Amino acid sequence: MNSLNHRFCIAPMMDWTDRHCRFLHRQLTRHALLYTEMVTADAILRGNRERLLGFDRREDPVALQLGGAEPEKLAEAAKIGAAFGYAEINLNVGCPSDRVQSGRFGACLMREPTLVAECVAAMRAAVSIPVTVKCRIGVDDQDPESSLRELIGLCARAGVKTFAVHARKAWLEGLSPKDNRDVPPLDYDLVYRVKREHPKLKIVLNGGIGSLDEAEKHLDHVDGVMMGRAAYHSPAMLVDADARFFGARAISFDAAVEGYLAYAAEQLEQRVPLNKLTKPMLGLFNGRPGARLFRRHLAEYGTLRGANLQTLRDALALVQRAPEPVAA
Repeated sequence: MNSLNHRFCIAPMMDWTDRHCRFLHRQLTRHALLYTEMVTADAILRGNRERLLGFDRREDPVALQLGGAEPEKLAEAAKIGAAFGYAEINLNVGCPSDRVQSGRFGACLMREPTLVAECVAAMRAAVSIPVTVKCRIGVDDQDPESSLRELIGLCARAGVKTFAVHARKAWLEGLSPKDNRDVPPLDYDLVYRVKREHPKLKIVLNGGIGSLDEAEKHLDHVDGVMMGRAAYHSPAMLVDADARFFGARAISFDAAVEGYLAYAAEQLEQRVPLNKLTKPMLGLFNGRPGARLFRRHLAEYGTLRGANLQTLRDALALVQRAPEPVAA
């Protein structure tokens, strides 16, 4: 069943890729593979599963990203995720945040590749959908040339066929996760080499990809690209992804916005606050006349009690009414 198309993916990002963000992205691209925020195995086993895992099937295909380091718990969480309808289960071996480290999962697992292999083997035994790994090239003082190869080699022997590799080393000590977004430098060439060494594996490149042009260039060397922050900050670019990467018809931007408005109306009826629905839209008009007015209107009125779909339509009208720049 490992037939998912990873040619273009939108990365999992904590506090961003909730179900509303994914629904917006799905209006902009019908074919990109979407990911959830990381959910810990413990949270799934102990918490409100509908709140943690529930999603609209109109978002499909969606991969569930899990965090954890105990094979049995991860296997059970993967089984639950598969029952919810996710297309893939992805193990997080890349997040450097403090709260992730304290739970002995995320990027710190780069130091325990044998354990990671045991985890994915248990997950694969529990589900019939693909189990994949998202990792870094290394952490702290590790040599990425060996740490990345060792992790991929062990996990591949455990049956994993797809790896999303963030091409930057994670610093868990002495550098904040925010600073780690830019330091140390990205090493795309290492990921390219690993792909050449493993032609039968699917290698997806992540890290620092800021445009579809950049993504297309990387596809000369790897099987897929995974775009992170750029997709959240300037989501409008996604309307070109289907035509560019999947040979499908491009989506109309206006139709995508209307599709999300219809979804927002449904969610408002279920008493979801408007500001939760508009958060993923804030960068939607970046670079267009009226974008700042759109954001300002939502900041001023979108959080008020009684904010509704008309509040959002009023904000959208500010973009539509904005005059075009006068040529010099």
